[in-house]
Amino acid sequence: MSKQDNLNTSVQEPPLDYSFKNLHAVQDMEDEEPRAGLRPVKHSKSGKSLTQSLWLNNNILSDLRNFSQVVSQLLEHPENLAWIDLSFNDLHSIDPVLATFVNLSILYLHGNSIQRLGEVKKLAVLPRLRSLTLHGNPIEEQEGYRQYVLCTLPRITTFDFSGVTKGDRTTAEVWKRMNIKPKKLQVKKAL
Repeated sequence: MSKQDNLNTSVQEPPLDYSFKNLHAVQDMEDEEPRAGLRPVKHSKSGKSLTQSLWLNNNILSDLRNFSQVVSQLLEHPENLAWIDLSFNDLHSIDPVLATFVNLSILYLHGNSIQRLGEVKKLAVLPRLRSLTLHGNPIEEQEGYRQYVLCTLPRITTFDFSGVTKGDRTTAEVWKRMNIKPKKLQVKKAL
């Protein structure tokens, strides 16, 4: 399978599934066997998984320390990671390591403890991100939650399992003009 084939099959391959494993730290994956799915995960000659989906949902993760290193040990092509499910953990922030996976198109972070809406900015550098979940986090209660996320991440097409409509985009743009000061004005005030 070529590198291009890996990218084309990103979410069609079964995931490397560490959900419901009671993991406290990312490194715990090294000592656990992934859950078996209906279809087995393919492996390279070196024994690494050939999937582009990693499920870590329903664990007790509070941070993503050593995430890149562990993922590199488990996946043959970690740079092709397209789907990460970190829902229902105890994450308090969006770790910058997630922004290093440039092929990421689906990211589930719902049911965590993310409190600062500004954390979403960290994901703006992901060119392929199309589906994001954040509901069930304290940030969901903040005024303008949906509008802020949609204007910060204009390429996403699904947010909190709902399609993003043209009307959603228009509402987000109006909200942005009314609530977010242009950077130039903020710089002048700082001087």
